[in-house]
Amino acid sequence: MVRLVEPLIPALRRYARALLRDPADADDLVQDCLERAVSRWHQRRSDGDTRTWLTAILHNLAVSQMRRRARRGAHMSVEDAPEASLAVAPSQDGALRHRDLMAALDALPDEQRNVLLLVTVEGLSYAEAAQVLAIPTGTVMSRLSRARDRMIRLMDGEGVTVPAKRPLLRRVK
Repeated sequence: MVRLVEPLIPALRRYARALLRDPADADDLVQDCLERAVSRWHQRRSDGDTRTWLTAILHNLAVSQMRRRARRGAHMSVEDAPEASLAVAPSQDGALRHRDLMAALDALPDEQRNVLLLVTVEGLSYAEAAQVLAIPTGTVMSRLSRARDRMIRLMDGEGVTVPAKRPLLRRVK
């Protein structure tokens, strides 16, 4: 086996370098080819040409390697990679922030949530929101202010205590 394979190694290296265009990768490919040939020496045809058999093994390994690289994308060592491509913000933060925002929005009283959505999400002016809700413009402004303050506290994680049910206004005589 050694007598048949050893003289063919320079030709295999030339072909591998022509295929891969990188001497280190070509040498690795020849090494893989020779390992496969040794492990499967019993499978070759005794009347077949050893050079053709080894070249076919090398070619098939090269095609498999090129396909694998195409699937995986370009390889770059960590030292050569730009720092910006290594540091990527975690993707779950946005989803968690959205979940917290929706929970805070649900925690608002209906009158504050309605004003907040009309003014901030829908982009209505205070006067237009007042018309839609059939309330005075001053009420829109005060509800919006309270809604924003409460949203900030909820998003910052501060618990908002709900006062006991009592009238908001008292009549004083």
